[in-house]
Amino acid sequence: MEYDYVPLPQRKPLIWPNGARVALILTFNLETWDLTKDTDKPYYAGGPSILPDTLPGNTPDFPNYTWREYGQRVGIWRLIELFDEMGVKASCTTNAVTFERRKAMTDAVLERGWELLTHNWEQGELLTSFAQAPEKEREIVLRSLAQFENYVGRKSKGWLSSSLRGTMQTADILAEYGCTFYCDIMNDDQPFLLRTPHGPIVSVPYSNEINDFTFITRKNYTTDQFRDALIEELDVLHAEGAKTGRIMNVGLHPHVSGRAHRVRALREFIAHAKSLPGVWWATREEIAEWYLANHESHIPGQLTRDA
Repeated sequence: MEYDYVPLPQRKPLIWPNGARVALILTFNLETWDLTKDTDKPYYAGGPSILPDTLPGNTPDFPNYTWREYGQRVGIWRLIELFDEMGVKASCTTNAVTFERRKAMTDAVLERGWELLTHNWEQGELLTSFAQAPEKEREIVLRSLAQFENYVGRKSKGWLSSSLRGTMQTADILAEYGCTFYCDIMNDDQPFLLRTPHGPIVSVPYSNEINDFTFITRKNYTTDQFRDALIEELDVLHAEGAKTGRIMNVGLHPHVSGRAHRVRALREFIAHAKSLPGVWWATREEIAEWYLANHESHIPGQLTRDA
């Protein structure tokens, strides 16, 4: 995987459909964890723990496991109810095992026609663990994509790795499979093309910065601080988008944002976003397909889709 360094001032204006200034993506991560792993090493379950002193994988860690499980049992339904009430859609990622173990969550997304894309097999299994074993990584990626296709009835168009820990070959595997976008690269406010031996794939960035884990679990933001940070990010991108379009992704985890005392932050942020003209409530697939068709007007000389 390779990509060009093209600083923002050297790009032509990116003109979103209908002249939108910001493509706004609200992401629910439908993640599923193992309670134990067959290892005596610490089990990193794909995100910060609520309690320190991570236990070995062969020892059940009920406080951290059930803290995360709250999102599956309660938090996600509070978020879905909020989005239904406000008439907005989420762009959702899912671990492949979620289809088997927590199918009600993926069913709810598919019933609403919301976007769904593949997010590894199990949340605690990082692709970087297999950086020196490319065939094992390939097996995990293809098995996850096959599980998605089996349950959804069509191929996944994109991919987000657990904890964004992909390898140098992840994007190539995805491009070979036919995916149009990859979300692990977080270095931009706009899409761009990644080169792979199987042709280009669009980087549609996720964000580890504009993310409830970062704001709430790592930085201990209050509900008001979380809301205000989201609003300020959107307002600045919206102003900048008058010159060239931007993407804003908000990463949401049901066990974090789905708590009763935090959901107000999202309610008030969504209300603010809906009050602004020129906000495109986009899916990643829509962004990728649009960029594949229009990237030469933004960065001339980039590869075509068939290159």
